[in-house]
Amino acid sequence: MSFEFLRESIRAYREHDPAARSSLEVLLCYPGLHAVFGHKCAHALWRLGLRLPARFLAYLIRMWTGIEIHPAARIGRRLVIDHGMGVVIGETAELGDNIMLYHQVTLGGTSLEAGKRHPTLASGVIVGAGAKVLGPVQIGQNARIGANAVVLHDVPAGVSVVGIPARPVERHQPCPDFDAYGTPDAPDPVECEIAELRAELARMRERLEKLAGDRDGK
Repeated sequence: MSFEFLRESIRAYREHDPAARSSLEVLLCYPGLHAVFGHKCAHALWRLGLRLPARFLAYLIRMWTGIEIHPAARIGRRLVIDHGMGVVIGETAELGDNIMLYHQVTLGGTSLEAGKRHPTLASGVIVGAGAKVLGPVQIGQNARIGANAVVLHDVPAGVSVVGIPARPVERHQPCPDFDAYGTPDAPDPVECEIAELRAELARMRERLEKLAGDRDGK
C-alpha cells in the first residue's frame, strides 16, 4: 500500500509541478507528500483507537512540514499539496481523489458541536492559495475555488467561485483539466456587479436630464 501510494503520489506531483525535475526530488523535498504520507500513518492509528499517539504523530508532522491534518480526516488518493505551508485540514473533512490544495488553505469548521462540521471535497477539486472553505459544505466534483476566496455554501460540480464571500463566475471557456491556483480566466463577479450599477446610474442620469429638459421646454 505504501509503495503504491508513493508511486502514484509522486507521479501526481510531477504532472502538476514543472519545477519537479525527478521522482527522487519529489520524494525528498516536497513537504506536501511527507504530510500526506504521515497522515496515512496517523489515520491508521486513529482507526485502531490509538487517539493520543495519532494526535502526537500529527503534531510532529505539523512541526516538520507546516501542514496540519487532523488524523481523523479522510483523504483520497493522489492529493497534491503544493508548497503547503499553513494548510489546515479539520477533523471531519473528507477529500476525494485527485485534489490539489495550495498553501494557506483552510478546510475548517464553524461549529463547536460534535459531528460533521468540516467540508467535503469531491474528486478533482482545486483550491487556490489562501482560500478558506468553512463548515460542512459540499464542494462538487471538478469545482474550482479561487485564491483567497471564502466559501460558506455548497459549490456545485464544475463551478468556479471567487471572492469574499465566494460567488460563481462565468467562464469564457469550458473548465480545463487544471487551473493554476484555482483561479479561472473569468471576470470578477463583484466588478461585474459594480459595472452594472454604474451603467444603471448612467441610464438614470440620462432619463433625469431628459425629463428636466422636457420640463424646461414647456
